[in-house]
Amino acid sequence: MNKIKLIIQREYLTRVRKKSFIVMTILGPLLMAAMMIVPAFLATMSDTSDRKIAVLDETGIFYNKLQNDEHLQFYHVHTDLNTAKENMKTNGDYALLYIPKTEVALPTSAIIYSEKQPNLDTKSYIRRIMGKEIEEQKLLLQINKLKLDEADREIAMDIPISIKTSINLTTYKLSEGEAEQKTYTEIAMVIGIFTGILIYFFIFFFGAQVMRGVIEEKTSRIIEVIISSVKPFQLMMGKIVGIGLVGLTQLSLWIVLTASIVGVFQIAFKDKMPNQSAMVMNNTQMVQGNALAEVSSDESDLTAVFEAISSINFGIIIFAFIFFFLTGYLLYAALFAAVGSAVDSEADTQQFMLPITIPLIFAMIMAQFIIRDPEGPVAFWLSIIPLTSPIIMMIRIPFGVPYTELALSMVLLVAGFLFTTWMAGRIYRTGILMYGKKPSYKDLYKWIKYKG
Repeated sequence: MNKIKLIIQREYLTRVRKKSFIVMTILGPLLMAAMMIVPAFLATMSDTSDRKIAVLDETGIFYNKLQNDEHLQFYHVHTDLNTAKENMKTNGDYALLYIPKTEVALPTSAIIYSEKQPNLDTKSYIRRIMGKEIEEQKLLLQINKLKLDEADREIAMDIPISIKTSINLTTYKLSEGEAEQKTYTEIAMVIGIFTGILIYFFIFFFGAQVMRGVIEEKTSRIIEVIISSVKPFQLMMGKIVGIGLVGLTQLSLWIVLTASIVGVFQIAFKDKMPNQSAMVMNNTQMVQGNALAEVSSDESDLTAVFEAISSINFGIIIFAFIFFFLTGYLLYAALFAAVGSAVDSEADTQQFMLPITIPLIFAMIMAQFIIRDPEGPVAFWLSIIPLTSPIIMMIRIPFGVPYTELALSMVLLVAGFLFTTWMAGRIYRTGILMYGKKPSYKDLYKWIKYKG
């Protein structure tokens, strides 16, 4: 055990003193903070210049329907298309909106000519106004067929507006022996996906570091000196745990530094930046539309955000994240170490990497289905199987997972870790001293069966 501690200490101190570790520890929080700050900051710097748009409407339906706003100014032209294009350039207009005449049906298409790519807001505004006008024209045609008197026509024209309804759908979770608990599916989904991606990233990142570390020591023949003092299994476990602690240290520093950078930036630019609650609301709405806003129709946005956040059991999520991150990493790191010990160079790892990476990639692909049905049989089995459970269970936990299922998943993951470590240890003890031969799966099977 003392030898494993010494190896863990060596791996940990060697890696945290590397320039790459220091650079990534500084660069990581800067990038993550930038991902949070830059979109909100850029939103305050959107183009506010005035834009003139000429409208050539051959149908005449949209005359004076496109209203000017703070930055968009529309004016109608009455000429042919080629002349309108030439005038657009000489007048310095932002764009020319051409609505061709249709012989039978109402127009449902238009063309925008511009020297630069028109922005999304301009296209959305024109599309919305044209769509609304065409709907009114269609409604008018249908009402004309009914031959109503003037009073009834006015009532009929108001029907689409009067029946438009926004549904507020609030969800509560009922648990036996516990009080009703308000739930927010959108918040749970965002947290589940975020934590699942984090575990996926760290398993790959630090697992690959274990494999590269083994290959470097094997190719430099340092390994022959080291294993004269320690057993191959002790060396493998020390390396895996040491690099795992490096990953945990880096993750902790990233969280603290990212939160500090975002906090300092918000205080320094308090007047220019949108408040945090608005950012949370906007981000949530970007992902899931206006669902959360609808929930809070009777409450302020700020209250809704805090209520949504307080509904999440962060104690369970943090505990589960640390557990599944560590055990998932240990399970896969053992396999990465076995691959590293079996080959002489990184180029030779490709043939063995595919079976290891497929479960992780498959879990990420299935994530989009899991969030739609977190209680379904597919979600259950993938969160129980050790190779996919670190990612899938983290996606399910924010939705509320029975403790029995969580405990079963943890027990099986620990069992899976012990099994892969035992298997990887048997490959490691033989492969680490094997040079000049490209092993096959048959060779790995023989190494596992070797006694002694």
